Amino acid sequence: MECADNPRNKCAACYRQFNRMEHLVDHMRTSFHSVHEPTCGVCKKHCRSFESLREHLIGPLPKQECRNVFNIRGCKFCLAILDSPYALRGISAYMANLGLRDSLTIDNGYSRGPQVVALACKTVGGGSDRSLDLCARVCIIDENENIIFHTYVKPPIPVTNYRYETTGIRPEHLRDAMPLRQVQRKVQEFLCNGEPTWKIRSPKGGKARILVGHGLDHDLDKMQVEYPPIMIRDTAKYPPLMKTSKLSNSLKYLTQAYLGYDIQNGIQDPYEDCVATMRLYVRMRRQFHRRQDNPLASDPQNRNNFASWRQNELERMSPEEMLAISRSDYYCWCLDSA
Repeated sequence: MECADNPRNKCAACYRQFNRMEHLVDHMRTSFHSVHEPTCGVCKKHCRSFESLREHLIGPLPKQECRNVFNIRGCKFCLAILDSPYALRGISAYMANLGLRDSLTIDNGYSRGPQVVALACKTVGGGSDRSLDLCARVCIIDENENIIFHTYVKPPIPVTNYRYETTGIRPEHLRDAMPLRQVQRKVQEFLCNGEPTWKIRSPKGGKARILVGHGLDHDLDKMQVEYPPIMIRDTAKYPPLMKTSKLSNSLKYLTQAYLGYDIQNGIQDPYEDCVATMRLYVRMRRQFHRRQDNPLASDPQNRNNFASWRQNELERMSPEEMLAISRSDYYCWCLDSA
């Protein structure tokens, strides 16, 4: 019988202790620990999300040593441990005046690396119960937060609730607005950037644009736009930004917690949402993680890393050796800058 506090049975990532080595192997098989997980800058513990890391550092029951260091040199937004207290800097937000704009263009040549744009739309209500979401306003910005496209959208069916308190949209805004079908065509062509949808297989080497947003399944559905998931970066679905319960955080919360300012107070501006999602994406993309060949657990080269037929071999490995062959089950956005 192996001792419960045997360091050989302790996960090298999350530090969970197991009674038997076979239990640790089972844990590594399903946990998908990797260099891409949020990690404590003090004890190096791997956490599944930044919310888990936040609880570890400053939650109701934090690790005392880590909390003490974090209170002195920790950034409450990125949760990193900085070199000194003087390295801490506040994050300022700026906004731009919003006017109708249409600068959607298709590039003739390939740019250096994939272009990144953020999209947000606001909906009004339709149907007899006024609960049917109808796209009524769309905004797209580039990585420098410049507006590329902004328009009101005329829905294909009558609007029964303008939801003015949150959208700021009035009937006169939609009376002569761009029809939904035209918006759908323009946005689809802009995102694909001259590349057929069926041909888009990777964010690297093609012309199609990386699309950033929050709740993009909803926004694209209401715009009737289809876009390959491999090109989508959704802050509502990105595992490091989700709750410990694996549910989505609101964009309002993510912006306050990780960017340090408030949005969506009163009338909601799609440009404001675009800026917030773009800043979150850029912050996640700039995470420094050790480069690995074949970084995903789904890569063919990694599919047998923890295969059941390797059980005996895996049980002879050290926890550190198992962590070295473990790979992430999600695409880390830092790979966009690789």
